[in-house]
Amino acid sequence: MSSKGRIFGWFLGVVIVGGIGGGIYYKLNASATDAEAAEADGEAVDRPEVSASSSFNSTVANPVVGAEVIRDTLVISVSAAAQAVAWKETQVLAQVPGQIRSLGITENQAVRRGQALLSLDTVDLGLEVANARAGLATAEADYKERTLFDDAIEDETIRVERDQVARVRSQIDANQIRVTQAELNLERATTRAPFGGRVADLKVAEGAWVRQGDELMTIVDLDPIKVEVQVLESEIGYLRQGGGASVNFAAFPGEVFLGEIETINPIIDATSRTARVTVLVPNPEGRVLPGMYARVALEARRFADRILVPKSAILERDSRTMLFLYEPDGRTGLAKWHYVTTGLENDSLVEIVANPDTDMLEPGQQVLTEGHYSLIHDANVRLVRNARAEGGRPQ
Repeated sequence: MSSKGRIFGWFLGVVIVGGIGGGIYYKLNASATDAEAAEADGEAVDRPEVSASSSFNSTVANPVVGAEVIRDTLVISVSAAAQAVAWKETQVLAQVPGQIRSLGITENQAVRRGQALLSLDTVDLGLEVANARAGLATAEADYKERTLFDDAIEDETIRVERDQVARVRSQIDANQIRVTQAELNLERATTRAPFGGRVADLKVAEGAWVRQGDELMTIVDLDPIKVEVQVLESEIGYLRQGGGASVNFAAFPGEVFLGEIETINPIIDATSRTARVTVLVPNPEGRVLPGMYARVALEARRFADRILVPKSAILERDSRTMLFLYEPDGRTGLAKWHYVTTGLENDSLVEIVANPDTDMLEPGQQVLTEGHYSLIHDANVRLVRNARAEGGRPQ
């Protein structure tokens, strides 16, 4: 093909493509023009609707959690850091010197009162007992010899005086003391638990030599466990012996241990301006150990006959305090918006008080406590146990 023919072919292709594009543009433009004209004449034109609400069907019942409004006593607590200590604790010391012959316990082993913990070799101690008894026998023989014919003495006063002199000279009383001491040492060769508890800080091993007074181990009684709390002097007056306590140990997150105030130290520390409060917590399994860190809420003031709701029910909208009440509506219900006035509160409950400018609640009504943060008034809801698990709206 000649160069003129190629140029002509290229030009023809451009013309064809341009014509097709122009036709499409004309048709689209004509459609838009017709639509605008139709709207100008008042005719309806179908358009696809795009709305934020189309991604969340507001007619579907939102899963929420509810709780009853109650009339009860509101307990205000005093919170403070604390540390667990053993209910009873003692160091076990060697009472006599000797070599450990048997060790029948290990650390953390539970022991009962009077149980044998370890035994020393008793050969030397046994010889001391035998020697003391022999000395006593000699003294008794000497005493009998000195008082052999005293029964014939008619004067009782003289008989008594001769008996006393004979006991002193025969040393019968001193030898009796030696026997008692030797037998006691032999008995002390076996170390026994002073009370029921657990073995801690075991410091000796079988075969070791110990001296009198050496520390052998520690026995601790962990049930109940004591929790010592330092309470500010400004709050100590609200506490009472026998009051309740809730204890959260760092070692057991999320678990609450219930206890009771055992004692309140009447002396305020001059440096910290606090007083020591001792709480007893049942610990039958020995899970809580001495030294564990805790946070304690001590029952302080009590306010009877209050209208209470869970703290999680309270919301803030437009700088005002409000909540949602659940109103049954067939198989589901409606979330009713109510402004309220709050009063006293603790870590979990809030008091609702009467106010002419807000709504008052009645015991038995249901307030929403979960899944309600983004609801609107009269939203369609359904009660569940766990709103998040049921696909509820983000909190």
